[in-house]
Amino acid sequence: MLVNPDAFGWRRFVMTHSGKLRLHMQRVLRAPRSVVFRALTDPQELAKWWGPDGFATLRVESDLRPGGSYRIAMQPPEGDLFYLVGEFLEVDPPERLSYTFRWEPPDPEDRETVVTLSLRTLGGTSVELVFTQGDFATERRRTLHEEGWTQSLNKLEEMTSSTASA
Repeated sequence: MLVNPDAFGWRRFVMTHSGKLRLHMQRVLRAPRSVVFRALTDPQELAKWWGPDGFATLRVESDLRPGGSYRIAMQPPEGDLFYLVGEFLEVDPPERLSYTFRWEPPDPEDRETVVTLSLRTLGGTSVELVFTQGDFATERRRTLHEEGWTQSLNKLEEMTSSTASA
């Protein structure tokens, strides 16, 4: 497994022992676990931080339960509106969330992936967020998702830390 320390306290794991392309990130957030879980699951909260820099999250529809679906309308700075859709696989507040992830319309290099977010209280009002996504069809798509998630989760960190201190 290849490990690269990254700025912002993230650790990236590029390939698993099976040789499949996966993304793995970890970060400590200065907010209670319940605040972070709500930011990950409440449509109004999610829309505040979701998406890479410059993208707008225009609408979030969510049936937050195992087997329930979600649909997120995203507008890039240039280009056409597109959607992210999937199904919730696991919803365990405030500890764990897992769902499928696919684009509408899909890029020819894309395939459905699975995202898992785990939250662990570290003490006080800090929580460790562990994020995984995979398996990707190409390294190019994995890198694109890494950039998007890094930017999105930077916004999540800023939002939750300001909410926790308010």
